[in-house]
Amino acid sequence: MKRDIYHQLKSWKLSKRRKPLIINGARQVGKTHALKYFGATYYDNVVYLNFEKNENLSGYFDITLDPKELVKILSIHSDIDIKPSETLIILDEIQECPKALNSLKYFYEEANEYHVIAAGSLLGVKTNRSKGFPVGKVSFLYLYPMTFFEFLSALKHDKLRDLLESTCSYDSFPDPIHSKLIELLKLYLFIGGMPEVVSEYIESENLKIVREIQLEILDAYERDFAKHVLPKDIPKISTVWDQVHRQLAKENKKFIFSAIRQSARGKEYEDAIQWLQDAGMIHKSHCIKTPKFPLSAYADSHIFKVFLLDVGLLGAQSHLSAQTIISGHLLFTEFKGSLLENYVAQELVASRTHKLYYWTSSGTAEVDFLIEENHEVFPLEVKSGENNKKKSLLSYKEKYQSDQLLRTTLMNLKHDGKIYNYPLYLISRILTF
Repeated sequence: MKRDIYHQLKSWKLSKRRKPLIINGARQVGKTHALKYFGATYYDNVVYLNFEKNENLSGYFDITLDPKELVKILSIHSDIDIKPSETLIILDEIQECPKALNSLKYFYEEANEYHVIAAGSLLGVKTNRSKGFPVGKVSFLYLYPMTFFEFLSALKHDKLRDLLESTCSYDSFPDPIHSKLIELLKLYLFIGGMPEVVSEYIESENLKIVREIQLEILDAYERDFAKHVLPKDIPKISTVWDQVHRQLAKENKKFIFSAIRQSARGKEYEDAIQWLQDAGMIHKSHCIKTPKFPLSAYADSHIFKVFLLDVGLLGAQSHLSAQTIISGHLLFTEFKGSLLENYVAQELVASRTHKLYYWTSSGTAEVDFLIEENHEVFPLEVKSGENNKKKSLLSYKEKYQSDQLLRTTLMNLKHDGKIYNYPLYLISRILTF
């Protein structure tokens, strides 16, 4: 399956300012497949090293970190003549070899004519703690679960995707097309964007097997805790991980530590939450009480929501039945709209920003997301139904005189005064036309 990251990878390959590249992303979001496909498509040869599968590979980097010597060694190892610009070197699961990670610095400084990309599971966790990390000597790209647009392409609905990507006005889509997209969105909310899950659905169209694979991925994540976390920290990380769907199911989706246990305090679980965030397994959305640019300067680090990396995994973690797919709009209202809010969060993270924020006003009003664009801040409200209630948006407008109020709902695309309604399937195009 083609991924949108290929466009960014191609730009990296052609850039005059190219540095060795690190691909960040959670386990099983498709990093290895994407890099192998990219290498096979845009290079004459690919040298692929996986430090987790072959522990002996680390020995090469114990011998030397000189990039030209490494190129000679890797050429012999792979029986491939490594040529500048023509051969892609992929260092996968690089977190298992800190010296290989450090070697990227020397590839940049002494042999930048060679094209090198590194990737790995829990790389965000490892690089944050690595003393030898090549700061300033590498570039980064992030790979997330497949977005809804990527999902459309995978299911061969490229014409629908083209329509959504080419839209440049607030004219409503024809009703049959709108209805078709809502049905596909329902499917995406259940399946999510993990490549293995999407691939299975394409092959079998069996939602029972889809759910089995999702549960296997969740189990693999939990086994990572035991493999990569100090024993004393495992219970806290496991507890926070298990709390995500429970906290999102509350009317107030703010992450409350006392819901874990009565005497729990935030300080006890800060490291656990940070670990999960560094691993790419959760997204945090920080509370803003004064929506000014830049939002990061006004965020309350102690008040936040937590979303899962993938809406399909959230449904699996919540034991959401496949029956909801055919039960009208039940899927949109399950868990007080938590599926939709999680979906919007991951679409925003993948399409426009790595950081999420929301606004509250003394407990009387709440706007689900705040979006920064051109040094302005725009409020975005997520609605699971088709009603026109917009109390929180109007409260925000009265306080801050906002000229553009954003909503994403099941309704069609439209613009009504200061209210701009984006259908949920078009959320990645918000504020782009």
